[in-house]
Amino acid sequence: MTQLRKAFGLLAAAVVTASGLVTFGATGQVAAAAGGTGTGYLHTSGNKILDSTGATVRLTGINWFGMETDNKTFHGLWSSRTWRQQLDQMAQLGYNTLRVPFSDDALKPGATATGINDYTNPDLIGLSPLQILDKVIGYAGTKGMRVILDRHRPTSAGQTALWYTAGVPESTWINDWKTLAQRYAGNTTVIGADLHNEPHAEGTNPAATGACWGCGDTARDWRLAAERAGNAILGVQPNWLIFVEGVSCPSGGLSNVWDGDPSNDEDCGWWGGNLSKAGEFPVRLSVPGRLVYSPHEYATSVYNQPWFSAPDYPANMTAIWDRYWGYLYKQNIAPLMMGEFGTTLANPVDKVWLEKLMAYTGTGVNGISFTYWSWNPNSGDTGGILNDDWTTVNQAKQSILQPYLIPPAGGGPDPTVTTSTTPTTTTSGGGTGGCKTAWKLDNSWQGGFQGTLTVTNTATSAANPWTVVFTLPAGATVASGWNGTFTQAGTTVTVNAPSYSPSLGAGAAVSLGFTANGPSGAPSAVKLGTAACTS
Repeated sequence: MTQLRKAFGLLAAAVVTASGLVTFGATGQVAAAAGGTGTGYLHTSGNKILDSTGATVRLTGINWFGMETDNKTFHGLWSSRTWRQQLDQMAQLGYNTLRVPFSDDALKPGATATGINDYTNPDLIGLSPLQILDKVIGYAGTKGMRVILDRHRPTSAGQTALWYTAGVPESTWINDWKTLAQRYAGNTTVIGADLHNEPHAEGTNPAATGACWGCGDTARDWRLAAERAGNAILGVQPNWLIFVEGVSCPSGGLSNVWDGDPSNDEDCGWWGGNLSKAGEFPVRLSVPGRLVYSPHEYATSVYNQPWFSAPDYPANMTAIWDRYWGYLYKQNIAPLMMGEFGTTLANPVDKVWLEKLMAYTGTGVNGISFTYWSWNPNSGDTGGILNDDWTTVNQAKQSILQPYLIPPAGGGPDPTVTTSTTPTTTTSGGGTGGCKTAWKLDNSWQGGFQGTLTVTNTATSAANPWTVVFTLPAGATVASGWNGTFTQAGTTVTVNAPSYSPSLGAGAAVSLGFTANGPSGAPSAVKLGTAACTS
């Protein structure tokens, strides 16, 4: 999303504002958990994204913006919730991938992150934007999520039609990408680079000055620029996926309806959303199996495109999506990942659009990948999955997206945890029931450790609200925890359900992650409510 979007030569405002997040170091490898995002690095074959074992992966993610703005870090870090709680909630709702917009300003030496609540996020105070990003990536990796980095703007001032400016030349753009690729080399949580957000037309035809596709002008041809940057990145990190967005008008110029010359008027689409020429002029990368095309698609709350008022709406939308980008998937040319799509849902037309679009992507693991815009409630022309309190969920949007979401292994019920069928009754407050546990020591160091306790409700009914109690080894004290509210008395730790996810359904699991000071050891005497758990 941009602060100003053009479509068919008309302007549509899109206001966004900005803030930020914890765990493993930038270069430490985080092994992705099997499940929603597969294992190891990803690659492509035909229109599929595959993991290192050859299994098909569908990315069903979310955008969390702010690092591209003046704050230079994730928005919402000013709220009453910790950055870990934000990621916990994303994963629990089923978002397995995080797309992170940034500007080159955030990467500069001495860049400062602002807009952070020092009470709720004290561990981020004094960190650079990149150090905060390291923490977010580290923690997202422990949840089985993947991360895509999105070069959203050359500077925090706003979006640009081309991938470079006088102050941020192409060499800076490419060098910054190489730096990021080196920083996260070996970390399989970070899977790729979205090279530049929403290249688009500028100037009127035939005097076009914006980004074209296939025009051959090296100063304006986005396809050629994507090849140069993509190959430079692959020279440093050959395992990354390269995400390439479309343009708005293939000529790079806006139609001039006043010149009386229809030859200068062409079929234009959303900024970044027009890949109609990619079949004829494909992006050629030096490493095969790395290209993913990434169109953007929006509704009337961003701009009221002519097709929304067509007599045959919404039946006309399939042909429009086919023409702009869907053919690449349907003809098995390349995988697609819709990098941005969203709406406020204020107009009933938009609800129909979102339902139709999600159906177009298909269900299950073979469907088209996507990252919804946005997590943030403060996107002016779409709003977010969260409401303005940065806590409660916009259920109207979530309900439409939910059938298409594939949770990360650490998000919803953990597919690696086996359950029993103890016939018991569960009451509100955690009550009585059956449960099973699994413990994973994620990391340890002198004087402390980090681990994840997964508790599965094996009763026949939900625990609502759920409570988990366990015992730590003598001398161990919880320093921080997520996916619940942790309290400790002596060696006994109590974890109460978060307000946004109070119920633990029959057969469902919750992964309680925490860091602790003192000797490492598996939690013992685990209970779900009053029921003792088995391991």
